[in-house]
Amino acid sequence: MDTPIVDFHAHCGRMGRVRVDDEPDRFMSIMDAAGIDAACINIPFMGDARRGNDKAAAFAARHPDRLFFAAFVTPLYPEEVEPELERSVDALGAKFIKIYPDYIGKPLEDPIWDQIFEWVNGRGMPIMSHAILADGSDAAVSITERYTGLCERFPRIKWVMAHAAGGGGEDAINAARTLPNVWMETCSSPGTHRAVQHSVEGAGADRVLFGTDMPLLDARREIAKVLTADISHDAKRLVLGLNAIDLLGLDL
Repeated sequence: MDTPIVDFHAHCGRMGRVRVDDEPDRFMSIMDAAGIDAACINIPFMGDARRGNDKAAAFAARHPDRLFFAAFVTPLYPEEVEPELERSVDALGAKFIKIYPDYIGKPLEDPIWDQIFEWVNGRGMPIMSHAILADGSDAAVSITERYTGLCERFPRIKWVMAHAAGGGGEDAINAARTLPNVWMETCSSPGTHRAVQHSVEGAGADRVLFGTDMPLLDARREIAKVLTADISHDAKRLVLGLNAIDLLGLDL
């Protein structure tokens, strides 16, 4: 397509079972095969956030015109949160913050996250996170209710719901449609039928971001979901890259 393509949701690190093995050049060859121009990468798989961020930033630095670093932080060590956020953003150049509620077992409205949210709100940056816990233990609160409260308390954060446009359902779509600071991202393991089309029609093409979850998922399959979706050419351009470029202020 005649548009820059930006993968908003990718990981790096030693994942030998999918033959990545911390090799930036191989990572780039997979991006090339899928037609992806740039990717935002993070490492949430280490207990030591600093170590993971150092590795992800170094990985991105190998191809700074095509790889962008996103920082991971955990609330489990509160004395480390603000120093690591400041270091990751100011020294390492993180474009946004990734958190992982499933690892903590606490929903986003739990006070354990407030220290992170207050810092990010002060910078007006994006946060990407799962909208709900994987075990469904927070299902009593709807996604729309959750993000309505978050947007009211932290109005400068740009909230990105990982996987939500890959089959997150009507509640996630409603949140992205009705709340000005909420976006949906497309990658998903199940591959819900017409999920991208449904998300674009329900929330608007400007509320959907393309992601692959690479190397955990196949980038070619994830981009095919957008390219074959029954949405307009202009909508595909927004989803595939223009929304991410605007949200992160990228210069491609």
